[in-house]
Amino acid sequence: MENAPRFSETTQDVTVTVRIFWLDDQSQPEDHRYAWAYHISIESTRGDTVQLVSRSWEIVDALGRTEHVHGDGVVGEQPFISRTEPYIYTSGAMLTTPSGFMRGVYHMVEPSTGKRFDVNIPVFSLDSPHQYGLIH
Repeated sequence: MENAPRFSETTQDVTVTVRIFWLDDQSQPEDHRYAWAYHISIESTRGDTVQLVSRSWEIVDALGRTEHVHGDGVVGEQPFISRTEPYIYTSGAMLTTPSGFMRGVYHMVEPSTGKRFDVNIPVFSLDSPHQYGLIH
């Protein structure tokens, strides 16, 4: 995993780090199916625990087609993230082109105050070995 591309961004004392993995065994380039996994770590240096309540993603393929995905939490959870313990999860994306990119926002709440805020998910590229020359 150390060799995987890494993208990181900090918003309001919450750092989101993304690592990308090409999934050769789940991809079928002859059928225009290109698959990646992304491993995300969310770390907080805020004084109070925060909760990730929902997410908004923008997924763009190599042709500029954009898909917007919104939903509660991540991977079926609405995790609490404290200063002492990061939240880590893995998910995936499928495109019909050999490359693209993703970006997004986590919608958070500070349970002790009810304050809501957004945390940026860094833009990250999805580049397969089937792409001739990287475009991201």
